[in-house]
Amino acid sequence: MKRGAWQAASIGCEMHGLRLGVYGLGKIGSQVAQIGVAFGMQVSCWGREATLAKARAAGYEVPASRASFFEQADVLSLHVRYGEQTRGIVSAADLARMKPNALLVNTGRAGLIEDGALVAALKRGRPGYAAVDVYEDEPVTGGDHPLLTLSNAICTPHLGYAVAKGFEFHYKHVVDNLLAYAAGNPANVLNPAALASRSASSR
Repeated sequence: MKRGAWQAASIGCEMHGLRLGVYGLGKIGSQVAQIGVAFGMQVSCWGREATLAKARAAGYEVPASRASFFEQADVLSLHVRYGEQTRGIVSAADLARMKPNALLVNTGRAGLIEDGALVAALKRGRPGYAAVDVYEDEPVTGGDHPLLTLSNAICTPHLGYAVAKGFEFHYKHVVDNLLAYAAGNPANVLNPAALASRSASSR
């Protein structure tokens, strides 16, 4: 509107009645599932056995198989903790099962998806769209990432965590830890044995 345009070429997509696939039902995944319910979406979940049990207890759908989870989702959001065991947990084969009008959302870590698989999948049209906030190598500057060349990818610069309350929380704890250390009462010590050897050597 600031440029003088009005409903130029934007057509929305109604969320009500669509199937939201939530991969991983931890703190963030659980909140996303609740938002899906608020929008009238059918929520289905996948993950480890503990995740599936939690999903059933919450009344969410648990598909018969991993393949069905990917095949049936209209919107699929990744909320799996990234590590050695989860690197590449979403494969090219998983993406190929998705609907041509489905949206994959990744605000977790780029490494959750098999290297290069998302760009290739979007070029083939399954899934039809992706929204990503995370990349293999960050920061992405100068428009230098293959996802940025695709019209069916919405990309944001890793802003999911960048909220004022979160920064206030983290920086407050950093300052509290520095003050505690300066006062001779270290807090949140990862390696207590190092403190013991430090005090022994200072005697």
